[in-house]
Amino acid sequence: MSVNIPQVLDRLCYRYPSPLVDAVTELEPGRRIVAVKNVTVNEDFFQGHFPGAPLMPGVLMIETFAQVATLLLMHGAEGSAAAFLRGVDNAKFRLPVVPGDRLRLEVTLGRRRTHLARAHATAYLADRVVAEAELILGLAGIAADHRAGVTIHPTAIVHPDAKLGAGTVVGPYATIGEHVSIGRDCRIGASAVIDGWTEIGDATEIFPMASVGLIPQDLKFGGERTRLVIGRRNIVREFATIHRGTAGGGGVTSIGDHNLFMAYAHIAHDCHVGNETIFGNGATLAGHVVVEDYANVGAFSGVHQFCRVGQHAFIGGYSVVTKDALPFAKTVGNRARIYGLNTIGLVRRKFSADAIAKLRRAYRHLLHSNTSRALAKIERDPTLRCDEVQYVVDFIRTSSRGVGLRRPSRRLEEVRDE
Repeated sequence: MSVNIPQVLDRLCYRYPSPLVDAVTELEPGRRIVAVKNVTVNEDFFQGHFPGAPLMPGVLMIETFAQVATLLLMHGAEGSAAAFLRGVDNAKFRLPVVPGDRLRLEVTLGRRRTHLARAHATAYLADRVVAEAELILGLAGIAADHRAGVTIHPTAIVHPDAKLGAGTVVGPYATIGEHVSIGRDCRIGASAVIDGWTEIGDATEIFPMASVGLIPQDLKFGGERTRLVIGRRNIVREFATIHRGTAGGGGVTSIGDHNLFMAYAHIAHDCHVGNETIFGNGATLAGHVVVEDYANVGAFSGVHQFCRVGQHAFIGGYSVVTKDALPFAKTVGNRARIYGLNTIGLVRRKFSADAIAKLRRAYRHLLHSNTSRALAKIERDPTLRCDEVQYVVDFIRTSSRGVGLRRPSRRLEEVRDE
C-alpha cells in the first residue's frame, strides 16, 4: 500500500516525535485502515520503563492508534488540513506488548462531522486482541462547504453541483448527476449510477452497479421533473434499480429508513416503501405500489401495479401478487394465496401473545366465510378488539383492488399456522 507515512503524520498535531507506524497493508479511504507496528527493543520509550521487563506503555498504544487514524483521515487531504486527538473512550489494554511483537492495527471510522470524527481502534497480536479504544479526533483546516470530508475516487464522475455530505465515499467509476443530494457517511459503490432529482439520507450504502433515480420505465413519461426520496440507513445491493416518479402518479417515488434491497430488486415509479422492509433478490414492484412498514417481499416475487402490501406482511418467494397483500399474514404462490398468519415475523417483532391470538382468530373468520360476513363477525366480537385487528379490518375496507384472500387448495384445517 503506497502511503507516505512521515508526510501524512506531519498533519497530526502534537504527535509523539517518532512515527509509531511501520507500514500500511490495507486502506479503504474514508472508511478503514490496517497498519503494522514492529515493536523493537531499541525504541526510545523502553529506556527506563519497567527495568528488566520492558513493556510498551499504554499511553503510547493510544498514540499509535492516533497516528493510524490520522493516516486514514488525512490520506489525500489537501491544503492545511490537520488532525488532533480530542478524547479517548472505553480504552482497554488486554495483553502486554513486549519487544519482538508485531502489532496489527485496525482503525474504522464511525460518525463524522465537519470538524470532528470518531474512530474505533483495535491492536492485535496474531488473532488476539491486545488493546482497543474509541478515539475522538478533531479536524482543522477543512472548509465547511458541501464537499467537506468527502472522498471521491479519481475515476468517478460527480457533477460539480451535486451535494455530498461529510464522510461520504464515492467508489471508482461511479456516476452522480447534477441534481443529486446525498447525506453524510454514505457509501457509493463502484460503477453505481445516481441521477435525476434524487435525495438520499445519511448512512445509506449503494453497492456496485446499482441504478438509482433514473427515468421511469413508463412510455407516458415525457422528461418532466420528478423526484426520488430515500431515507436514512438503507442498503441497496448490486444491480438493484430504483426509479423516480411520474407526473401522473404524483411525481415522487419514496423510500423510508432502514430498508434492505437485495441484488436485482426493482422499485418502479411512484412506489412508496415504508421503514424496516426487506426485499429479496429479484423482488419487483410495479408502478404505484405501497409497501408498509416491516413488510418482507420474498425473492423473485412480483407485486402488480396499484397494489398495497400491509404492515408486517410476508410475501413468499416466487409469488405473484395481483391484489392487496394483507397485513400480518403470509401470502404465497402464483397467483398468490393466503397461508395464514405471519406468526414467525410477529414474534420476532415482539407482538404480544394476546395480539397474535386475536389476529389468528380474526383470520380464521376471514378464511372460513364470505369477506363481508367475516368482517361483520369480527367487528361484533368484543373479544377480538385490539389495534392490530382493527388495522386489518380498515385495510380490507379501504382496499381499491381487493385483498388476496384466495384460499390454498388443501383443507383449511391443514393450513393453520404453526
